[in-house]
Amino acid sequence: MKCLIVDDHPIMRLGVRQLIAGRWPEAEIAEAESVASATAKFSQTKPDIVILDLSLPDVSGTEGVAKMLRVAKETPILVLSLNAETVYASRVLQMGAVGYLPKDLAGEELITAVQRILEGKRYVTASMADRLLDILGGKAVDQLPHEELSAQEYRVMLLLAAGKTANEVGEAMHVSAKTVSTYTARILQKTGWKNKVEMTKYCVQHGLTAKD
Repeated sequence: MKCLIVDDHPIMRLGVRQLIAGRWPEAEIAEAESVASATAKFSQTKPDIVILDLSLPDVSGTEGVAKMLRVAKETPILVLSLNAETVYASRVLQMGAVGYLPKDLAGEELITAVQRILEGKRYVTASMADRLLDILGGKAVDQLPHEELSAQEYRVMLLLAAGKTANEVGEAMHVSAKTVSTYTARILQKTGWKNKVEMTKYCVQHGLTAKD
């Protein structure tokens, strides 16, 4: 088994490496501290699974997942995050990741998650499962405004809230500025926000710009 661990904290990388090596002694394990480094090492190592931190120094929010998915293609990605909210899991799964695991549960559940993913299955914690199914199925009765957005609309929201211009968002997402404007209009319509200022204020209040 080949594994690529992408995390900017050396201690976290070491902990994940030790867990993987303990279960799969013959595993070939590569490490990267950023998405830029990970994309370079991916082509060299050709891993069977990528374990990816959601918060990395060279990307904003879910952009790290998006960039890694473009490189990894069919290789499964397990996302680790400090945030245990189910909405974050729903976003990365919608984007194409196959698993989501809060970092505080990694010691207990990482091996189970990796094993399931290597078997071709998906993975979220048991406590997330019911809520996640409601969100993905549009059945949650207490959805927050941002939970109603599509994966692409959500990415646009985060990038705009981070201070990116429409052109910069378009470059990051490989779409035109006109398409970004269309997404923005949909976001405002779905959420009821009057403008980008209200959007940004909401993201700051809900910790979306810092934690996602």
